[in-house]
Amino acid sequence: MRLEFDAVLFDLDGTLIDSTAAVRRAWLRWAEEEGVDPAGLDGTKGKPAKDIVAALLPPERHESGLARYSHIATHDLEGVVVLPGALEATTAVGDHKAIVTSCTRDVTAARTTAAGLPVTEVLVTADDVERGKPEPVPYLKAAEQLRVDPRRCLAVEDTASGLASGRAAGCTTLGIGTDLDADIVVPDLSHVRFEVSGGRVTLLARTEQV
Repeated sequence: MRLEFDAVLFDLDGTLIDSTAAVRRAWLRWAEEEGVDPAGLDGTKGKPAKDIVAALLPPERHESGLARYSHIATHDLEGVVVLPGALEATTAVGDHKAIVTSCTRDVTAARTTAAGLPVTEVLVTADDVERGKPEPVPYLKAAEQLRVDPRRCLAVEDTASGLASGRAAGCTTLGIGTDLDADIVVPDLSHVRFEVSGGRVTLLARTEQV
């Protein structure tokens, strides 16, 4: 499969880096400290931390609860690693990319540094939008900052909420994993190749699902 885009918009956790264990440890520790039933964390994968905190704590504790989670998440980084094909993909597309993540900016910086992922100039985090994934706002904002049409972008995601966000913004979607509702699905980014020519990004996929 060969497709052309103006830019590639990458999710972070589960797409470019694996922070699964660190995320789980951080939320379980947070829940214990805040007196929250850990069962309330079920089904929250891919959602912004501020939304999770808001759903589990009373309004007067939202600010302190989010600050506490951010502190835990930026200090527990054991096991955070870059995923197969991520460095090659982000390097290949050059400046024609953005990272669109539900993490806060400080957590994003900590995890990308821990994984050894180079800094991406255009970055949209939970701090930059009022309505996060699955709303289209994060991907629309990334396309706007890159000065491209979101309908000419590829959104790369590993969760249903992230793919819904990219789709709602008008992007073509590339799902990382299995059993995902996306235009194309691959196990990881090592199964695709990106090339840039004439200011356009070409996607070459070895495995596809349409």
